[in-house]
Amino acid sequence: MEIVYKKPSNLSETKPNNFCPGCMHSTAWKLIGEVLDEMELTEKCVWIAGVGCVANAHRYIELDQFNQPHGRACAGASAFKRCNPDTFLFTYQGDGDLAAIGLGETISAANRGDNFTVIFINNGIYGMTGGQMAPTTLIGSKTTTTPFGRTAGEHGYPIHMCELLNTLQAPSYIARCTTADVPNVRKTKNCIRKAFQNQLDGKGFSFVEIISNCPTNWGMTPLESLDYIHDVVLKEFELGEFRCR
Repeated sequence: MEIVYKKPSNLSETKPNNFCPGCMHSTAWKLIGEVLDEMELTEKCVWIAGVGCVANAHRYIELDQFNQPHGRACAGASAFKRCNPDTFLFTYQGDGDLAAIGLGETISAANRGDNFTVIFINNGIYGMTGGQMAPTTLIGSKTTTTPFGRTAGEHGYPIHMCELLNTLQAPSYIARCTTADVPNVRKTKNCIRKAFQNQLDGKGFSFVEIISNCPTNWGMTPLESLDYIHDVVLKEFELGEFRCR
């Protein structure tokens, strides 16, 4: 019998339950694991975890890894890559970690064109710490810190990281995708592969934003959260490749 698919070698054999049911962090990590295996990078790779639900992935993936304080993943990645330029390196961060407290570190690394990859999970909310408003929270969304809904006048507008980074000259690859359905899962995998290849080719900073869900803090079932992404979130955050050098 011909084997047409097998689990990525870098995914753990354990069965942890530290991601909520329906959370698409697990889908993102499956794609990352597949791409690392297919590109023969598993044994050459280090990943840096941001703070939040993203850090739970150490139970799922068997790669060399270290954590940074909240928002400092890109700063740590810049230092590590300069000291170990031959190491393949990526950060894995959420919207609160990357776009709030870590916004300065993210923009600075991108502006320098540092040669590593950022995987940015955007679910529009602080997941681990109780469902507070994040920089990417949509106007009108109710969170624990915006119980009457986010308003532009009081809280500002959602930050669009791809568009913001696209104003800089140095980044080599910038893309926004989603894992809300099978066709887009395939597109997301392709974006991750392109970003990783850009790093291997020494082209500099690459950035993949993945529009994800948070059924628990959105107060939805997993299926409802996927419909919400299609019906609401993607109208605010346009999918596509913003830069590909």
